[in-house]
Amino acid sequence: MPTAAPVNQSLPPILKSGNRHTLRKRIHLLCFLIFCALPFFNVMRFDIPRQRFYFAGVQLWINEFGIVFFSMMFLLFIVVGLSMVYGRVYCGYACPQMIFSEAANAAEEKLRKWVTKKFISWPVKRRNLLHGVLVYSVIGLASVGLAFVFISYFVEPRDLLGRLAHFDLITAGGVAGAVTTLFTFLDFAFVRQRFCTTLCPYGYLQGMLADKNTLLVQYRDPDHLCIECKKCVRVCHMGIDIRKSPYQMECIHCGECIEACEEIMPRRGLPPVVEYAWGTEGAKLGAQPERSFLYRLGIRDAKRRAVMGVLFFYASGLAVALSMRHPVMVRISPERATLYATTASGGVANRFRLNLANRSGEKAFVTLRADGLAAGTLRLAANPVPVDAGGSKVAYFTVEVAADANLPAVSHFQFVAETQPSGVHDEIPMTFLMPQKGSKQ
Repeated sequence: MPTAAPVNQSLPPILKSGNRHTLRKRIHLLCFLIFCALPFFNVMRFDIPRQRFYFAGVQLWINEFGIVFFSMMFLLFIVVGLSMVYGRVYCGYACPQMIFSEAANAAEEKLRKWVTKKFISWPVKRRNLLHGVLVYSVIGLASVGLAFVFISYFVEPRDLLGRLAHFDLITAGGVAGAVTTLFTFLDFAFVRQRFCTTLCPYGYLQGMLADKNTLLVQYRDPDHLCIECKKCVRVCHMGIDIRKSPYQMECIHCGECIEACEEIMPRRGLPPVVEYAWGTEGAKLGAQPERSFLYRLGIRDAKRRAVMGVLFFYASGLAVALSMRHPVMVRISPERATLYATTASGGVANRFRLNLANRSGEKAFVTLRADGLAAGTLRLAANPVPVDAGGSKVAYFTVEVAADANLPAVSHFQFVAETQPSGVHDEIPMTFLMPQKGSKQ
């Protein structure tokens, strides 16, 4: 077992004994509620059928790749930064797989106690059979709900609810929901935490990112004070002995073993020997109060400052991109299959194509006008043009000038599009083509 510097006994524990487990379960509940709420409030959701990406309540279209890229990179570096600084704190406190696996374990144990208490007179085999039926029934119902929430990240929830009500097993959304329900049931009925140690890539990623300054759950017993009660082993959800190494891939840094040690050792007048600390030989969590605030938070070297800088860069880029984004995208392009046409009155007309995409949550109206073109008249069937929330529209229109207009062969002007109710103005530079003087039309 590794030898470490003596524990600073003058420092009080971060949490009082008995509070760590309660805090962790409250965080689990909060994370579960957030997991359920994200797709329903469009905080983060991919709408595959409509090719939309919702982030922070903003509806991003598939052609807005730049903003989607910044969003993904921002989330990626949050994961990298958390892993580098705080180890597998995500696994222990926020991972849905871990939360639901522990919930399945707790439900199974409570149902076992309830069946034993209520049906104590039954034979053991019959009690076990009833217990198994109840456990799989509860997990089955929970799997339907969890699969519905998960698929809601990719299909509009109201549409998905309709498919579920009609037991849809034909369309892609219905098949995806049924398959997800099956895999969810098999996972939480038979796999649970074994997924974390066999299939989950995050555990391997954390092992590559951790270094001497990463927050770890450590066994540090320089004076051989451990009384071998092994309560730290019994309370471990992953079934490991933290005393062997802080770098075991199964360790999710939940801190349950720390709380167990804090409950047992003081009864013998001894300090706890399992604790959170920065790196194998690092300082105890909360130590070195004379250092800077960022240092005590875990930003302790140039590598971490670089990661925080990259994270700040992507967050700033995302904020700027979202602030510059207009709720209604307006695009105008000339139809140059015919450069220009002659009107019945002898004037000249150019044809244009108008593309509108309403990326907001309310109906919008776009008013179009042509500025900078002398004697030019815009011919549009409906002006302003209505666009439904989340919808798009294509319209064709012409700009005409009188026959006696004294314009060069190529005139530069601009379209001005005013969007209501947002009040945003878009200015699109454009050219107007005329026949050259002396040419035959």
